[in-house]
Amino acid sequence: MPQPTEGQTSHRCSVLVIDDNGDVCEMLRVALTADGYDVAAVANGREALVYLRSHAETCMIVLDLMLPRMDGTRFRAAQLRDRSLAWIPVVVMSGGVDADRRARELGARRFIRKPLNLDEIRLALRHIGCGHSRPRVHPSTNSAGR
Repeated sequence: MPQPTEGQTSHRCSVLVIDDNGDVCEMLRVALTADGYDVAAVANGREALVYLRSHAETCMIVLDLMLPRMDGTRFRAAQLRDRSLAWIPVVVMSGGVDADRRARELGARRFIRKPLNLDEIRLALRHIGCGHSRPRVHPSTNSAGR
């Protein structure tokens, strides 16, 4: 994790894990906390929207596609419609058939196949970097750079 420069306040990158499997959430919480991230977890897309709207410090989202109540696809659509949340980058994780294609269609920054490899998750988050450390760009306005 980058250290703040003089004059900056200390910021720990905050990750929201959205997965209904408690064991996966706990494994990611322990591993990512040890890497210096603040980690929160919720079990479905509805809970994620409520959490995100009250926790503006969230920098990245790790999203499972298969969730109860509001699945990952519906969550991502709602996230992108909300300009205050649309900028937060998403890493999709799934063991589903065609999940990598679905992740691309959803505009995910990275796709990780389940069962999870913690090194892949760590590398994906490091590659994306903290969303609060650079200017926010709405995903629909950033298509020229692709």
